[in-house]
This record gives sequence, C-alpha cells and structure tokens, in this order.
Amino acid sequence: MNTSVADGRRPIALYVHWPFCSRICPYCDFNVVRDRGREAQKAKLAEAIRRDIEGHARLTGPRTLVSVFFGGGTPSLLDPAELAAILESARRAWTPSADLEVTLETNPADADHRRLEAFATAGVNRLSLGVQSLNDANLKALGRNHDAALARRAAQAAKAAMPRLSLDMIWGLPGQSASAWARDLEDAIALQPEHVSVYELTFEPGTPFDRARERGRIVPPSEDVRAELYDLTGALLSAAGFEAYEVSNHARGEAARSRHNLVYWRGGDYAGVGPGAHGRITRDRDRWAAQAPRGIDAYVEAVGRAGLGAVLERLEPRQAALERLLMGLRTDEGVALEELASLAIDESRFRDVRGLAERQNGRLIATPDGRRVLNALIAHLAR
Repeated sequence: MNTSVADGRRPIALYVHWPFCSRICPYCDFNVVRDRGREAQKAKLAEAIRRDIEGHARLTGPRTLVSVFFGGGTPSLLDPAELAAILESARRAWTPSADLEVTLETNPADADHRRLEAFATAGVNRLSLGVQSLNDANLKALGRNHDAALARRAAQAAKAAMPRLSLDMIWGLPGQSASAWARDLEDAIALQPEHVSVYELTFEPGTPFDRARERGRIVPPSEDVRAELYDLTGALLSAAGFEAYEVSNHARGEAARSRHNLVYWRGGDYAGVGPGAHGRITRDRDRWAAQAPRGIDAYVEAVGRAGLGAVLERLEPRQAALERLLMGLRTDEGVALEELASLAIDESRFRDVRGLAERQNGRLIATPDGRRVLNALIAHLAR
C-alpha cells in the first residue's frame, strides 16, 4: 500500500454519514431515519459533524486529504450551503490534494439540475446516483420513490452538472430472469456513466424484505440463477468498455475508479464522521478501528463531551491482516502477501485454493472463479 504523497504526509479519506431519508427502502439495513420534522436535530448534527472533523484532525495529525464521500441515508437532502460548510471544515482540517475527489450519494428524486449545480458549486465533483433499476415494476417492488423516467432525467442532469457520474444498480430480484436483467443493465449503460456499481439484492436481518422472505412472500433467486446473473453482469459491462476492478464495481478506465472506495480496499486510512460511522486510522504503526454511536442524539452528545464522535479500539495484527484479506481480495489487484503474514497461511491452504486464488509478484489475487465464491475462499484462507 502506498502511504505517501508528494508532500510526505500520509493520505486520508473522509466519510460523512448523513442518516436522513425521505423514504426508507424495505431492503435497507443502513443507519437511517425518516427526514420529517427534524430540522433542529439536523442543525445540531451538522454542527457536530464539523466539530468531529476537527477532533479527527487532532487525532491524526497532518495528513493529505484525497477523498470525501457523503453517504447515508440520503446526503443529497443536505442543504448545499451546509454541505459546503462541512467540506470547508475538512479542507481546513487536512491539506486537500490538488485533485481531491468529493462524492455525493443522491437519489433521482433529489437530482434536479439546479440542485446539482449548487452541489457542484459547493465542491462536489462526483455523483453516485441510486438508480437501482430502470424498470418501473422493479422500482415499485424495491420501494423506491422514483420511476425510470425520473432516473433517466436525473442521470442526464448529473452528467451536465458534474465531471463524474456513477450509477448504482441492483440485481437478483425475486423472479428476475437473465434477459430481464440484461435489458435493465443495458438501459443503464446507454446513459453513458463512467462507473457502475452493481449490487446483489440481499435480505438483511430485521428488514421488511427479510421478514417477507421468512413468511414465503418473497422467494430469492436460486444459487444457479444468481451465478448466471453475476456472470452476465461482467460480460455485458466488459463488452461496453468497463473494467471489473472490484467484485461489484466497474469503471471505464483507471481514472473513473472510485478513489474513496479504493482507500478502503487498499487498507488506507479514513476518518468516519456522523452517526454510526466507521473509520480506520494508523498511528505509530498501530491500526485503530473507530466507530461512532448509531443514535443521532448519542452521537451529538459524544462530540460535545469529547470533541470526537468515535470510540477507538486497537486492532491486533491478526485482525488487521484479516481485514486486508477481506477487502483486498475483492479487487483485481489483490493484496500484498506481506500484509497477510499474521494469518500464517501455509502451503496446504494455498494448494487448496488453486484455481481460485493466485500468487503474483508478491500479491494474492482472486481469480474470476474465486470471485464467484469469495466468501468461502476468504474463510478457508483465514481459518
């Protein structure tokens, strides 16, 4: 992992969690709340986030800021002036790189041209647009608050307002056929984004979708169908000029890759601010995990009390190595074997995964077959 930049400071990325949503999707298990009648709470949260950034800067010392990612929730519900103030706090806290990437997650319902122009003026230069599908029946089934026509208009507005556009899509819906998914994905490609994130629909415990699955009202696709859809995704995006640089992420060239997510996958340092946000910080060669309280009021109180929202826990070498395995094998570049030394992976385990993972130039890289069974592969290597 490259941990230096031109000015000698260790790079850092910043994740900002804004938990408010106009509607909570039935498959979502993120830390979110309804955006209704919470104006005073939102103002307090925005102020706490700015103070938390200052606290993280005291914790990390001088760094070069390479990426800021506003996620949630629906951070595009932020007032653009409030987003600009948070971003300015980050710029004061650390030295911004000349090509600082600033990503905003947004939904089509919040992506009219005027609003996007305001976010661009505030400093956002990359949009992650939650299209999810371009099929109205799918969007209704997913509980989304937009239709396909609105999603198309939002994508065009985003391209006019921002230098970079990524689309989020969901596959593996109940009853979804390969031909139906192909049409949906081809419609997304036709919008000409430079980046596409494609996520399999999962049934997370406690969500309405999971309860419906338990009652038999929703039947997930079979393993064979999921494998077919996964392979089809890669084939269609590859044919359209996208590189599968990570299990779920595809980019048209290296410059289009998500710099922020690469920090995660490469084991870089990142600060997380906002309710429930996570971070990873390197201090004196030790790796520290940071997590903020999930509740909004609890988070605001923590920042007010300590000047820092997160509680830190030092990771043992094996824990840190396991994280590198989990994250690094998701990418096409894999992970350096020296970073896995604490896992003590012996030759027998390497032999067991032949054809699923390869050692190349001091790195461990999952093969295409290995990516299909990545969880089992990682579990075997880490046992």
